[in-house]
Amino acid sequence: MTDRRAVRHRAPSGGLSPQVPRSVVVVGGGIAGLTAATGLAERGVAVTVVESCDVLGGRVAAWTDELADGSTVSMSRGFHAFFRQYYNLRALLRRADPDLRRLTPVEDYPLIDAEGRRDTFRGLPSAPPWNALLFALRSPTFRVTDLLRLNARAAAPLAAVSVPRTYELLDQVDAQAFLERINFPPAARHLAFEVFSRSFFAPPSDMSAAELATMFHLYFLGSSEGLVFDVPDSAYDTALWEPLRDYLVRLGVRFRTGTPVERVDRDGSRWVVDDLVADGVVLAPDVAGLQAIVRDSPGLDDADWRSRVLGLRTAPPFLVHRLWLDRPVASGRPAFLATGGLGPLDNVSVLDRYEREAASWPGSVVELHAYAAADEEPVVRTQLVDRLHQLYPETASARIVGSLSQWRQDCPLFGVGDFARRPRVRTPFDGLVLAGDGIRIDLPVALMERAAATGWHAANCLLARWGLAGHELTTVPVRGRFAPLRALASLGG
Repeated sequence: MTDRRAVRHRAPSGGLSPQVPRSVVVVGGGIAGLTAATGLAERGVAVTVVESCDVLGGRVAAWTDELADGSTVSMSRGFHAFFRQYYNLRALLRRADPDLRRLTPVEDYPLIDAEGRRDTFRGLPSAPPWNALLFALRSPTFRVTDLLRLNARAAAPLAAVSVPRTYELLDQVDAQAFLERINFPPAARHLAFEVFSRSFFAPPSDMSAAELATMFHLYFLGSSEGLVFDVPDSAYDTALWEPLRDYLVRLGVRFRTGTPVERVDRDGSRWVVDDLVADGVVLAPDVAGLQAIVRDSPGLDDADWRSRVLGLRTAPPFLVHRLWLDRPVASGRPAFLATGGLGPLDNVSVLDRYEREAASWPGSVVELHAYAAADEEPVVRTQLVDRLHQLYPETASARIVGSLSQWRQDCPLFGVGDFARRPRVRTPFDGLVLAGDGIRIDLPVALMERAAATGWHAANCLLARWGLAGHELTTVPVRGRFAPLRALASLGG
């Protein structure tokens, strides 16, 4: 953490171990669940993590798989960028890797569109607003005259983010309409904003403008950590989750993987999660898993809360298509390339540039992503390979030794008007809390960082009930850095 204006959010005070034994069942072994388990176990709470899949990590899981020719390979649910301002996620990872040596920097991630125009983050200053301003001015899609045409008042919320105020102002507007309202140049819109908005697994027309503004604050104008990010130097399981699991086991955490939870019940002052009895519960599965548990748990009978949980929506399906090629891609290809206007392809990763398992492959390992896919999986898969051949022509003559795909639809949708209806970490039920990237928390966080932040907060809520000390959260500044723009935004647009 290098940003001196990062905000530390105080943790509840209290003891470092319970006076009487306490136990919690954490449902879900993704980032949110593992974070909650860590926060609780470090205060002496007996924790059992129950995960429906055979591996930990949730949407950042990885596992060993096999190609058609019998080769053993590593597979995952796709690329994830570990930005420097993901303070709460990094705090989790430091438990097993104090110096974060398993993360390696990706110095640049170019953006390219259908016209061949290319943007880059290399060499940008880290401090706002100069990072965003220089990015715009050196972009081939943005001219100085475009700055003069911007609707400054309408655009002010991008530089004056405050949670939850930004959602009160913009959550009823979709991101595409908002960008049109501020007169953002269409070409720059596709190459910059759409690339980032689709990382939320939804097209701009389906995404809340408030989420877009919060994202802009988190990555651009709210943080001086810079715009580059890190990636694990090996597969997620070996770099992240196996070391963290070992750390948690040493704290006494028990794991049940490959075990779906069906329902949650009350037994007096305690909770029953299938056959497990505990003093508290953290529900941190994906949206569909959470909704299934709530539907089958009649004791969770608060009507308004149930409607909020059951009203959560998932984003359109996405495809991760990983190819093992018989030869390397050209030496100048970046580790990660984002695309705009080249649907359905959203990005290309060359895993052998940074991942140890992929680097041992004699050719290249290339991963293609399609977020918010509009066609069926076989069609999208073919289109992705065609786009790869268009962008990296040398791959057209390469033989695909093997391929593996992940076709999923389990990411939360941050849709128009959703924020006010989202369930919060706290619930109406004593001893039961929620966590996950689809759960509301009034902090400037997103994606993996939102999962980690809600996990720490969920642990803190339970710890405070038992008089135990919580864990400090850290975020980028909770409001825009520039007073004149905050004042302009307060006038409305």
